[in-house]
Amino acid sequence: MNNTNHNVEEDWDLVIVPQNNLFDLKLKEVWRYRDLLVLFVRRDIVSFYKQTILGPLWFFIQPIFTTIVYIFIFGRLAGISTDGLPQPLFYIAGITAWNYFADCLNKTSTVFRDNAAIFGKVYFPRIVMPLSIVLSNLLRFGIQMVLFLIIYLYYQFIGTPLTIDYHLLLFPVFVLFMAMQGLGLGMIVSALTTKYRDLIFLLTFGVQLLMYATTVIYPLSSLSGKLYFWISINPMTYIIEGIRRSLLGTGVFDLHTFFYALFSSSIILIFGLLIFNKVEKSFVDTI
Repeated sequence: MNNTNHNVEEDWDLVIVPQNNLFDLKLKEVWRYRDLLVLFVRRDIVSFYKQTILGPLWFFIQPIFTTIVYIFIFGRLAGISTDGLPQPLFYIAGITAWNYFADCLNKTSTVFRDNAAIFGKVYFPRIVMPLSIVLSNLLRFGIQMVLFLIIYLYYQFIGTPLTIDYHLLLFPVFVLFMAMQGLGLGMIVSALTTKYRDLIFLLTFGVQLLMYATTVIYPLSSLSGKLYFWISINPMTYIIEGIRRSLLGTGVFDLHTFFYALFSSSIILIFGLLIFNKVEKSFVDTI
């Protein structure tokens, strides 16, 4: 009997190897797992309103009540300037933009803790999870922008002078900057909370403080001196100002502020990706 050895070369669709390079972000794999990304986005949207009575109406209720409170406290009692804009429009623009950034940051910051069971059992590019959070929040942001559009059309109908020019074309760019900062900062915090869990308790408080250090409830043009300087170095300030300039024609904006927003957003995102990439290979053992 002749023993014949057959060498069969196995062809694998996917080979998982240890990650040795910090800069190997494997972004190409995100495209391969795009169906999973869509699935996570759908899960985030459905889980948000499926078990609530009012459902998607919560997307409108929160900014409406927040705007009413801001009008009463900051507009009527404190008398803070709104750059000559109607108070509802001024506040709803800032609130809607800030909510998108804050939701991206808050939910991305707990991505390791909230999905530890999935990460420990199934392989997929971990960056898919924070990306799904940013995209699902983008859909909510779009829904809330419908509310802004309704209020805007009302003021147009009653004859309030509002300016829209070519800066409107930059609106998607500023939204992208917000997503970059929310994603980057969220991944930094999520990486740090694998070892320092106390940070998650400080985050909500910190985001609230950061809002007051951003031009959500007041225009940058109303500030001066050192206060102007410190508020203007906040990476989110010129994004909020740019959004108001693109939607309402009022806000501090020029090439310098645009490139500052671009540079700061890019640095935050890159830094967040690198830290996330470093921690994700070992977080299951520490979380």
